[in-house]
Amino acid sequence: MSNRHFEMRLNCSYTDPDNSIERLDVENLLDGEWQLLDLDINSPGFQLFSYGLFSCQHLYFRANAAERDLKLTSSTAHITIETDMDWNIQSLHVEFNGILRSGSPTEDAIAYIIERMGFCPVSCNMKKLLDSTRAVTFESAN
Repeated sequence: MSNRHFEMRLNCSYTDPDNSIERLDVENLLDGEWQLLDLDINSPGFQLFSYGLFSCQHLYFRANAAERDLKLTSSTAHITIETDMDWNIQSLHVEFNGILRSGSPTEDAIAYIIERMGFCPVSCNMKKLLDSTRAVTFESAN
């Protein structure tokens, strides 16, 4: 039996003062091609769940960055989810790269943001996974 593989990526721009979303594009990998995510009443349930998890992680990334005075111009992110054939999540990997308008990220600030991302309501309602990672990096807008 093989696993099921799901990937999404996002590209977001923000406004001051609290990293509010100015523009958000999310794509879903389907049959080896990136397609704009367009959720509606007919969207598959697991796709809705995956986006809910990704959206929750994004909220905690940008809100906690703002809390640490890391003002974002934009960010890119990627989520990968593997399930077994019975839809049980086996692995979850989330990466965010923020482009800074202002602020200087410290290792403590990054660790804090990653820790807080683990408290998003969707994450809190998932079983603990042995294969789960969250990564956050920042670059200067210059």
